[in-house]
Amino acid sequence: MTRKKKRKQSKKQSLDRPKRMSENGNRTTTPEEEEVVVEPLSPAARLFHAPRFNCCILAVIGCKTKINPHVVIEGLKHTLIKHPRFSSKLEDDGEKRGKKPRWVRTNVNVQDHVIVPEIDLEGIQDTEQFTDHYVTNLTTVPLNTSKPLWEIHILNVKTSDAESIAVIRSHHSLGDGLSLMSLVLACTRKTSDPEALPTVPVMKRHQLFRSDRNLFIRSVLAVWLVMRLILNTVVDVLLFLATTLFLKDTETPLKGGADVGLNPKRFAHRIVPLDDIKLIKNAMKMTINDVLLGVTQAALSRYLNRRYDNNNKEDEITRGNRNNLPRRIRLRATVLSLADMMGKGSKFRWGNRIGYVILPFSITLRTNPLDHLSKAKATIDRKKLSLEAALTYFSAKLVLNTLGVKVAAKIVHRALSNTTMSFSNIVGPVEEISFYGHPISYFAPSVYGHPQALTVHFQSYANKMTISTAVDPKAISDPRKLCDDFEESLKAIKVAVLERGLLKDTS
Repeated sequence: MTRKKKRKQSKKQSLDRPKRMSENGNRTTTPEEEEVVVEPLSPAARLFHAPRFNCCILAVIGCKTKINPHVVIEGLKHTLIKHPRFSSKLEDDGEKRGKKPRWVRTNVNVQDHVIVPEIDLEGIQDTEQFTDHYVTNLTTVPLNTSKPLWEIHILNVKTSDAESIAVIRSHHSLGDGLSLMSLVLACTRKTSDPEALPTVPVMKRHQLFRSDRNLFIRSVLAVWLVMRLILNTVVDVLLFLATTLFLKDTETPLKGGADVGLNPKRFAHRIVPLDDIKLIKNAMKMTINDVLLGVTQAALSRYLNRRYDNNNKEDEITRGNRNNLPRRIRLRATVLSLADMMGKGSKFRWGNRIGYVILPFSITLRTNPLDHLSKAKATIDRKKLSLEAALTYFSAKLVLNTLGVKVAAKIVHRALSNTTMSFSNIVGPVEEISFYGHPISYFAPSVYGHPQALTVHFQSYANKMTISTAVDPKAISDPRKLCDDFEESLKAIKVAVLERGLLKDTS
C-alpha cells in the first residue's frame, strides 16, 4: 500500500469513528482524531486567505420573535459544529518547515461563537441606523483564527422588517455561498412542521432538443449550437483575459477606488413581493434570472442618472426625466458560477467550486421599461451558450497549483478591480421556516473583502424576494436610496406589463 493510500485510509477511519461530546454538549475530538484529522486548504480556500483578498460571507437573518441565545447555542451543538469545516481551525505557520496552511479538527466551545452584545434599547433613537452600524463594524474586525472561522451575532432589536436579527459571519474559505446557505438551511425547520426540513426548488434543465423534431432538424440544430458554444467561449475567454490585463469599466460613481477591498462595507436590503417577479416572468415568457437582471439594469440606470445630475435646483420629477448619463458606459458584473454548476451531474458537493462569468450591463434610460428585460434576456441566453464559467474555474485551479496563491490572487484581484460589481441570485425555501424555533422573516446574504464597491444579492424566501446590497460608503453613500431604485424599477416594469395587457393582474 502506498503512503498516499495509507493517509487516505487513516483519514477515513478517523472520520468514521463516533464523535465524542463533552459534558456540556460541545464538540470534542479523540486523541486519535487530533493526530490524523488534518486537511490542507484547497487551492480556492488558500486564495481567499491571500493578502488583499480576505473574503467573508455575511448573512443577516430577520426573525419574527425575540431570539433566545440559549436555544440557539443548544441547537448549534447538534447541527452546525458537526460539520468538519465548522469544527476545525486554521493553522498557518507561514509555510515554515514546508508546512502549508491546513485545517485541524479542534474542540469547539459554541458559546465562544455566539455573541450577544449588551444593548441599551432606551438610548437607541434609530434602530435601523444602529443595526446598520453594528453590521458595518463587523467588516472592520477580522475573524479570530485561534478558533473555527465563524460566528453568530444576536441583536434583539426591533427593525422595520423583524423583531430581532441574527448575523452569521463566516470566512469564504469554509465554502461558497451556496454551500453555506445549504448548511444554514439544515439548521432550520418548516414552521408548519417543526420536524421537516425546508423545501428548496430544484432548477429545471432547459431542453434544447424537442422530441417532436425529426432527426435532420435536431442534427442541424446540434451543429449550430456547438458552433455558437465554441465561438462564444472563445470570445468570452479573450474578454476575460483582456479584463485581467487592461480592459477597465467606465469610472462611474459606482466604481470603487484602489483600496475598495479594504474599506468597511455598509449593508442595506429591500424586500419585494416574489409574486410580482413571477408575474413579469410569466408575462414575458422568461426566467426569474432574466427579470432580476433586467430590474438591476433599470435600477442602476436610474441611480446613475441621478448621481450624474449636478443641477439640484429643479424639482425631482423634472430631473428624473432628463437623461444625464454619459454615452457608452461600460459596466460589468462578475457572477459566480456556484457549486451545482461545477458538480458532476446534479449532485451537490461542498467547497469553493466557483468559476467567474463577466456579465455586461446595459446602462441607459429607456422609454419602455420592458426593453430592460429584453436586453437582459439576450445577455443571459448568450452566456448560457458559453463555457466561460468552467474554463475560468479550471484555469484558476491550474494557476493556483502551478504558480502559487500570490500569483492567482493578483490575477483574480485585477480582474475584479477592472469590473464594477458582483451579482448573484440564490434560491431559498418555498415555505416559511424557523431558525431553532424562531420564525424567520427574511434572509439577506452578502459578501465583503473583494475589490468592488457594489455587491447585489437576490435571495428568495417563501413569497418574498430580498434585494441585498453591500457598498463601499466612500463610493455609494446612500445604499437605501439605491434600494429605492430597485423597488421603483420593479414597480415600473410590472405596470408596463399590465398596461400592455400581457398578463392580467391577479391581485
